[in-house]
Amino acid sequence: MTGYTQVARYFCDVHLSIGQPEGPGVPGVAAWRSSYHWPMSGPSPLYAPAEFPGESCDFPLSGPAGRLELATCAAKPGEARAGTVIICHPHPQHGGSLRNKVVTMLERSLRESGLDTVRFNFRGVGESEGAYDEGDGESGDLVAVAQWVRRVHPHDALWLAGFSFGSYVALRTARSLAANALITVAPPVGRWDFAGVAMPECPWLIVQGEDDEIVEPQAVFDWVETLDPQPTLVRMPETGHFFHRRLMDLRGAVKNAVRGWLPPVRAGA
Repeated sequence: MTGYTQVARYFCDVHLSIGQPEGPGVPGVAAWRSSYHWPMSGPSPLYAPAEFPGESCDFPLSGPAGRLELATCAAKPGEARAGTVIICHPHPQHGGSLRNKVVTMLERSLRESGLDTVRFNFRGVGESEGAYDEGDGESGDLVAVAQWVRRVHPHDALWLAGFSFGSYVALRTARSLAANALITVAPPVGRWDFAGVAMPECPWLIVQGEDDEIVEPQAVFDWVETLDPQPTLVRMPETGHFFHRRLMDLRGAVKNAVRGWLPPVRAGA
């Protein structure tokens, strides 16, 4: 399949302005409209939108290990805030993906709060290329996504969020990316080395179920006590790691906790 054929089958529901490709040797393309999914198999270079898509959109982005699979969704017109959140999924080797139910509920919660949202698959998951890399390479994947967000939304506040392993990746990159807010759900304290992580200086929400069967809740609560300044902690009783039957409660907890941190309404929204 040629580069041009790939671009023509680019999946998006609206016209997108496409900038120069990220690889050499292929000319730029002004805009395409298609109702088809772009099959992410095939050769590089890869094309990513030069503007944030106005409708739900899936597309590939060049990452440090090859193609990354992204899914974006814009906040409702008239309610959009000048902010974009990137949401990281749980462990790649245990079924984690951008379609995880906790990740999708986080996406819904934050989009309803007025933020544009970006989910992506870490290397080796779904259509993303590469192999699992113990959190190091996955942090590089997040940085690549953040660089794209800052290209298309240069004036937006950048928020990071993650669930389980994804919260560890979001946390360990939050300070270097100068994130404006951080949301970590069920951070895997005791399973990963949090001691060497530079703590963020932005507003930070931690949501932890009290009946988590994967992450030891008390380890999380004890760790939070050592942090200065302390993040906002929401303890959810009778809640396991995967928030079975508690997803709507998670939605409400997140929306309520971050309401005071939201950036102003986007100009022209």
